[in-house]
Amino acid sequence: MIEKAKPPEWSPRVPRYKIRRLYQSDAQGIQDNDLADQVGFALLTRCESFLEANQAVQGQAVCPVCSCLIPHGGQKEELLTCEACGWTLSWGAYYKTIQGKQLSGAAPVIRLFKDFIHHFSAAHSYQEKMLQIDRLIHGFHWHQKYGATRPVAINLIDGRLSDVLQFLDQLHEGEDISPRLRGLREQWQENSQSVRDWLDKQV
Repeated sequence: MIEKAKPPEWSPRVPRYKIRRLYQSDAQGIQDNDLADQVGFALLTRCESFLEANQAVQGQAVCPVCSCLIPHGGQKEELLTCEACGWTLSWGAYYKTIQGKQLSGAAPVIRLFKDFIHHFSAAHSYQEKMLQIDRLIHGFHWHQKYGATRPVAINLIDGRLSDVLQFLDQLHEGEDISPRLRGLREQWQENSQSVRDWLDKQV
């Protein structure tokens, strides 16, 4: 029996301790492929939720029962009805499940998340999985005029902006990382400076 008013459920942000454990193992020279999969697919499902939520806001809601698309006009009182399975819910109630969940972003973030889903799903080696995870969590929201703004990690990793920023700063400390990952870390430090400056002004 279909629960007709069932609201959508979104994959949660990934706990920091899981990612920390993966990077600590990697720093010790332990290539834990199972742990890389756990972290990678947790990030992947979060990316999928992010993309579905953005798609819904743009007028194509996803039915939480059968995953069919439901076009709508964005009016709160508008009733979303899935022709395939009969599920129904107002757009206002649907949208409330998205608000305050760090599930919004512009085209550059959407492209980054789509790229991660594609490349991580196709990755076979531990090294490639780690590269894809590292590239994703050190990505940024971008503004055409101002450049890098917020880190996308706030959409993916549990915690406040300041907590997530500090977490990523410490993630590679003391590691003998590869040149490719070192380059990503240096780029992260440069891109995140504007966020640090903004946070300093809030204190």
